[in-house]
Amino acid sequence: MNLADKVLAINNDLPIRTDAPVHSGKVRSVYWLTESDSKRLIEEKNYNVPSDTPLAIMVISDRISAFDCIWQGEGGMKGVPGKGAALNAISNHWFKLFKEQGLADSHILDIPHPFVWIVQKAKPVMIEAICRQYITGSMWRSYVKGERDFCGIELPEGLAKDSKLPELLQTPSTKGILKGIPGVPEADDVNITRKNIEDNFAAFNFKSKDDITLYEKLLTEGFDVISTALSQIDQIFVDTKFEFGYVKDKAGNDKLIYMDEVGTPDSSRIWDGEQYQAGKVVENSKEGFRQLLLQHFPDADILLNKERMPEREALARDNELPLSVLMDVSKTYIDIAEKITGKKIVLSDNPKAEIVSILREQYQLVD
Repeated sequence: MNLADKVLAINNDLPIRTDAPVHSGKVRSVYWLTESDSKRLIEEKNYNVPSDTPLAIMVISDRISAFDCIWQGEGGMKGVPGKGAALNAISNHWFKLFKEQGLADSHILDIPHPFVWIVQKAKPVMIEAICRQYITGSMWRSYVKGERDFCGIELPEGLAKDSKLPELLQTPSTKGILKGIPGVPEADDVNITRKNIEDNFAAFNFKSKDDITLYEKLLTEGFDVISTALSQIDQIFVDTKFEFGYVKDKAGNDKLIYMDEVGTPDSSRIWDGEQYQAGKVVENSKEGFRQLLLQHFPDADILLNKERMPEREALARDNELPLSVLMDVSKTYIDIAEKITGKKIVLSDNPKAEIVSILREQYQLVD
């Protein structure tokens, strides 16, 4: 079996029993279970949710997206070996730590396989909850152009690139295209202020205005837990994106939880602490891959300019990256996952066959 066969690139064709369309994102696919299978699993596995809760199987892939495109490599490599397992292992580690430290639950009920989560249905808060501890990336690019107001927060003069900010900043943006909210453009991923959220909390799917304070608290606490843990292995938590949503507890009450992934190389920037002290930024996250793409193609503006999306999509579709590039990315993901979890990431010979076997034999979800 060659290396490309060990990569799980297509994850929306598994024979999982469902009566709803499979939803596929950039990296994960979601299979909504039938009502009877959801009820059966809740009872058999004693999940701490109401008996009528819809459940889903969430399967991660090894695909790699950057600049809103999926990238591929030579030799039929449609993803990055070990990436999916590394991302799930890191998220699992942080979610467990959050629970141990009394923060909040996640949407995950069970982990049948390193690539698979069983999750309960959540109503997402329509905010990309972003926390920043250093000025870099898009914030730095805007700062250099003279912008000082970020999401209603005034930044001081004299900040240096990649330097630590005076305080931890929350700079939220929209999740998806939201319509009819005064002062908020109808576009995905646009910066918003706390006042925007307060004035239109229901439009962002908050149950109450008080939950805005709770989401901010959970965001800061989650960031601090991860940042502290990373500092103990000499890694710097630069910035990250969290997502939140509502689920029902066993008594049927709404509770705000962490959802999607947390503190991963896909959703965060992580820098090597020793190298940073020596004056050099070494990325232990997808940002390193993004920077490589910017250097790899002659016209970097295609990747940065949203008005050139057709050209960008063609670039990703028509170019196979060198195998060495994807293997470097693989090493980044696996190394940081093993540092964080203290456990070895083992590459599956045939992840799809393993998943199908487990879901058939242990969960009776495959006919």
